[in-house]
Amino acid sequence: MAIRLGLSLPQMKQFDIGRDIPAVARAAEDIGYESVWVFERVLFPTPMRQGLAGIEGLPWPDGYRSVAEPLVSLTLAAAATERVRLGTSVLVAPLHIPFELARALATLDRASGGRVVAGLGTGWAHDEYAAQGVAPFARRGKVLDELLDVCAAAWGPDPVAYEGELTQIVPSEVGPKPVRPIPVFLPAFSPRAMRRLVQRADGWMPIATGVPQLTAAWRQVQDLAAEEGRERPLEVTVRINARLQDKPYEGEGRDPFQGSVDQLVEDLAAHAQAVPGTYFFDLQSSARDGEELKDRAAAVYEAVAASGI
Repeated sequence: MAIRLGLSLPQMKQFDIGRDIPAVARAAEDIGYESVWVFERVLFPTPMRQGLAGIEGLPWPDGYRSVAEPLVSLTLAAAATERVRLGTSVLVAPLHIPFELARALATLDRASGGRVVAGLGTGWAHDEYAAQGVAPFARRGKVLDELLDVCAAAWGPDPVAYEGELTQIVPSEVGPKPVRPIPVFLPAFSPRAMRRLVQRADGWMPIATGVPQLTAAWRQVQDLAAEEGRERPLEVTVRINARLQDKPYEGEGRDPFQGSVDQLVEDLAAHAQAVPGTYFFDLQSSARDGEELKDRAAAVYEAVAASGI
């Protein structure tokens, strides 16, 4: 298999998280997936006052009514596995106290033998910021910048010292340290976010919404990286929010990664040819329980392997 393939872990309300998260993580490793991933949602407003991703009138998925905390979920996965990378896609960084999150990620990386990948974003849900954010929604970019600074300081050599708007660290020993510098990925789309990406991150973490869109965005990122004089290549890790169904989708208007296993593989081949990198499937919304999710993950992996992508 030419690409690296990952799988999202079962965090939604239909799963028995204590049983299914470690079981699916272990199965993913046994099947051959290279990485496992978690996402973050902290609440489900009732009634909804804001559409999904800020799009007016677009309802939130029912599975968002209960989403397991991402770092606890990754800890369960880490304890059940030995090799798979442990990724976040994404942590809504401004919902976390920067120093606390830096220490949690470092501890998990140390405990797992250096397997953590930190995907960090700014989010879109105003109600989540009102409930948990460390600063108003309007300051989300500044909070992410400070969090990146704090992580770099806390993960670096002692003594650690930092002076920011939210965080003050007197010269201190801070441990445990990560096994290696934890890769930081950002899902940048706006010009400001793309500049932060090429200046500060190890990789780019978009969502697969179609080959033309992905290709155009990747070209923008590459052009900006050249403009900024970035020499180190950016890694690419693409989230696939799949809508897997038992029968092929027929008719016009099929969205990317909607349909049968074979249709998902066709879409993956087209995306991976345009933008090589790691691709990971989120299949949990179409699975009723952990056993069905494991079966679907195995079917997708086997089909991708057979395709020779």
